[in-house]
Amino acid sequence: MNDQELRAAVLSVVRTIAPELDAGRIEADKPLRNQIDLDSMDWLNVILALREKFRVDIPESDYGKVQTLNAIVAYLGARPAQHSPG
Repeated sequence: MNDQELRAAVLSVVRTIAPELDAGRIEADKPLRNQIDLDSMDWLNVILALREKFRVDIPESDYGKVQTLNAIVAYLGARPAQHSPG
């Protein structure tokens, strides 16, 4: 998946939590949570949805690394999907 595809997929995941998201208004280098006014529980749901969709472990210690759209895309792009056995 290239960066553009990853970006679209991330926004799609975020839209499941925040259906009012206007992707055209998102500034890729500013904290995403603040731009769409998500509370901490909604943001945690975004992180969990990203983990599930991309099959990538995002430990709590890395939450600070995935604050902006650009950072999320870079983070996910740098990690291979983890495949569950069976």
